[in-house]
Amino acid sequence: MKADPTAQAALLELQAQDALLAQLQHRKNTLPELAEITALEARFKELDGQRIEHDTAVSDLTRAQKKADAEVEMVKTRRTRDEERLNSGAVSNPKDLASLQHELVALERRIGTLEDEELEIMQSLEEAQARLTNVQGDLSAVTAELEQKVAARDAAIAVLDEQASAAQTDRATSAADVPDDLVTLYDKLRGQYGTGAAALRARRCEGCRLEINGADLRELAAQPEDDVLRCPECSRILVRTAESGL
Repeated sequence: MKADPTAQAALLELQAQDALLAQLQHRKNTLPELAEITALEARFKELDGQRIEHDTAVSDLTRAQKKADAEVEMVKTRRTRDEERLNSGAVSNPKDLASLQHELVALERRIGTLEDEELEIMQSLEEAQARLTNVQGDLSAVTAELEQKVAARDAAIAVLDEQASAAQTDRATSAADVPDDLVTLYDKLRGQYGTGAAALRARRCEGCRLEINGADLRELAAQPEDDVLRCPECSRILVRTAESGL
């Protein structure tokens, strides 16, 4: 393949822009905010699971407390009714009177038991509400931090995208100075090796960093200036420079 030496030199500019674009993409893919956001999202998911668990516990205990309250009130209502019957004198039969008094004693014990259970539920509910409040506070803090990290990530990406856009413009300018067939070869080699063209300096290919042996170097030196050289070691396009050593 042949190409004007100026067009071949433009390949180094093209390679520089592609290297910059790759660096910008790498920086975009490895922003520290990305790992921080991932960690915060995992923490948020964990905390939200705890929130759901504690919220369910609060709901269950709230229903249990209402049920306990209702049971206490029901038994107290029955006790009041029995006391009114006892005090009214309506029950005169000794056996019925004894039965009523026995029931009142049993109702008192039942009320005591229910009130103890009610107190335990209230304590459990208070503890569950405290846990829910704590996890809600942690969730709020994580959400705020996550929003900050997302904003920082978006700002960093915007800067990198702007730089990449400028590099793409410069690349298009450089590519315009290179024949299409040479650009096609360059892109093919870049897909294989990461870089498609490299400068030849001090008898060394800057693509593979290997020094070219004397026989290969003499063969390269014998080729016309418009011949597109290839590195005998890595097959990349070799671009002659003033320091090539040919």
